[in-house]
Amino acid sequence: MQRRTFLSSLAAAPLVAALPDKIGIGYNTYCLRGLKMTDRQHFEQAAAWKLDALFLQDSLDPRAQDPTHWVEVKQWAKEFDLHLQTGGSGFLPKTPEQWESNLAAVRKNIARAKACGSPIVRAVCAGFRHELPLASAEANMELAIKVLRTLRTEVMDAGLKFAIEVHKDFQAWEHKIIIETAGKEFVGTYLDTGNPVFTLEDPLLTLETLAPYTLTFHLRDSVVYEHPGGIAVQWVPLGEGTIDFKQIIAKARQVLSQDVRIFIKPITGRPPAILPVYDDQWWAKWYPKARAQEFARFVAIAKRGRPYEKPVVQEDVTGRTPPPPYQAALNYQQKDHMERSIAYAREVLKLGIRA
Repeated sequence: MQRRTFLSSLAAAPLVAALPDKIGIGYNTYCLRGLKMTDRQHFEQAAAWKLDALFLQDSLDPRAQDPTHWVEVKQWAKEFDLHLQTGGSGFLPKTPEQWESNLAAVRKNIARAKACGSPIVRAVCAGFRHELPLASAEANMELAIKVLRTLRTEVMDAGLKFAIEVHKDFQAWEHKIIIETAGKEFVGTYLDTGNPVFTLEDPLLTLETLAPYTLTFHLRDSVVYEHPGGIAVQWVPLGEGTIDFKQIIAKARQVLSQDVRIFIKPITGRPPAILPVYDDQWWAKWYPKARAQEFARFVAIAKRGRPYEKPVVQEDVTGRTPPPPYQAALNYQQKDHMERSIAYAREVLKLGIRA
């Protein structure tokens, strides 16, 4: 990637219309994954909670990849009067040999999103920074740009935009370069407030950086606190963590497009992760170009944080299947934490249109 391209991508983006007084809210279906609900059941649940929108993420419906089912999903959105968004997951090929199969998978995601009536196609670069396929952040950014540009005509012809999720892979300034370089006319941001803490970032800074590109906004809270091994982060129900969501929503009302929907997305039940910020080799390998001023904002959050002290089942561990009693407890907890998070969004953050 040329220096000129990098510098031009950092230029200030134009201002956008502010959010309206009444902002529609929905929930992200991934948060209730333990319940193994069908898509129809998710629509019914969103209606029961009197929400305004639904984000179908990583659908567990047995017919999720059936094109006839996509038509049903669009009809259900109309039936329940819910704004629907959806999309796929990872879009970076892990090896050169996977290039064509990877493009085919993304093309199917585009077709599904269009048929379901979603205005966006969710896309993810990687689950974690260390899972990016190439050796350097710059090389992975260039790979993302190459994939996106290859699919530019197809996603625009479908009347959609790619929404790249802010995940545990890139920092906000890196996301901005990807979007600006690929083309903001067809690429934007899926802004998740729970992932920036895994990349040493204040979620408010993420919002400030990516607001002009944000197509969908997902709220997830975290506890962030100092630990002998570095800085600990853990996801918790909305309003029960260290992150100041009153400040975030106040800023969002000023800077986000009036078309942006807000989705409640608590993912809980996972143990704290320790970021080894005192390890020089870790910095050299994963964040050689990290910005001191931005990291200082993250440290300030950690200094005022403390461990989560409310009862929680911590059995949602990658690669491990919990015993049935624990799974039952996780299922109960997922719904309870979602309901607590929705209540906080409504009562404290004053979000939502329907009573």
